[in-house]
Amino acid sequence: MDTDSSDTTAAPSSGGLQLTLELEHPDCWMREVTAATSARLLVNAAYLVDGKVKAHVVAYAESAAAVEALVAATRASDHTHAVTEMDTRRSFGGISAPVNKATSTLLVEYGPEESIHDALVSHGFMNQEPIRIRDGTEYWTVAIDESRATIQEKLDAVCEEKDATITVTQITSATTGSKESEGLAVRQLSDKQLEVFELARNRGYYDYPRAVSGSELADELGIAKTTFHEHLRKVEATLLGPRDTDRDGRQ
Repeated sequence: MDTDSSDTTAAPSSGGLQLTLELEHPDCWMREVTAATSARLLVNAAYLVDGKVKAHVVAYAESAAAVEALVAATRASDHTHAVTEMDTRRSFGGISAPVNKATSTLLVEYGPEESIHDALVSHGFMNQEPIRIRDGTEYWTVAIDESRATIQEKLDAVCEEKDATITVTQITSATTGSKESEGLAVRQLSDKQLEVFELARNRGYYDYPRAVSGSELADELGIAKTTFHEHLRKVEATLLGPRDTDRDGRQ
């Protein structure tokens, strides 16, 4: 997160790409409490204040009991420093909240080392919508004005820095509005890449907490761990598409 206090959303750029991401990383209280309860979270804003992150979030669920369970889990988490329930009778301009749901508006304080927001923003990924968290997975919509090859490098850097798993599920051109879904991109995978990708998903490799390790899946497939992870990297590269080229065909 930038040292200058900022909202989690930013105005879309006139060019570049908009990405929809499924994201997981360790030591995240939001993933922890949504995995442990049936309630969900909507992150409207996050700020860095005196070395700590303060996030304005809305907890919501089908029942008040589920929301109360999430609030209690948030207070009990080892990854939160302070939790304040805000007066829901007041209206906060520009704040998103689900309708026809039981809700609780929270101000949660936690350490920046337990947030992935700074890593994404520092690599040029700017939020376009409130962040949604459910069942232990974060869903981000971000914009970035870079080539696809550079985007892949930046996502790899975030994953390395935060020990994160990031899956690109949709790409939208900011200039044409055209979309590429994960389903279409998956058809471009080789048989082995598809086998690795589907096994990882089906066996809970992307679950939180992770149900199986890369080493275990590699053993099951009869391939080296490095080969397994290389297949996954190629899957991610396919989802992001080919390198951009100039008019002369140069990369």
